Amino acid sequence: MKRVLAALTVLTVCVTSLLATSCDNSGSDSGTTAPTAPIVTENFTGTVDPSGVAINQFAVTNSGYQVNVTLTAAGPPTTIYEGLGIGTFANGTCTLLTNGSSLVQAGSTAQLSGTVNAGAYCVEVFDAGNQTAQITYAVTVTHY
Repeated sequence: MKRVLAALTVLTVCVTSLLATSCDNSGSDSGTTAPTAPIVTENFTGTVDPSGVAINQFAVTNSGYQVNVTLTAAGPPTTIYEGLGIGTFANGTCTLLTNGSSLVQAGSTAQLSGTVNAGAYCVEVFDAGNQTAQITYAVTVTHY
């Protein structure tokens, strides 16, 4: 019985030591890699005509990081739904990514986000079929 208790005590000490060591975040290697590039914020504004599309280009220089797209303002009226999309840009054409568009109202949180590789990209703001006049929009894109 004494040997079993001694073995359990040693095991408890070992497990406690392992947990304390593996959970200690005070060292220089916490097991996660933070992006080394600064966040780039790009702001675009423009207008969209009824049945129209507005395209804004941007470049991502670091692969494997998240891109966030936010329609921050649209209207009048301010409650209008617009199409918002992200795609690749080549030869003057914006080709939306698969599942890269949505119908959204302007807001303060990203409506589109995902991980991309370095390259030329574009953001489209387009009439969702409910515009009766030209609207003005603002879009913010953040990436590394």
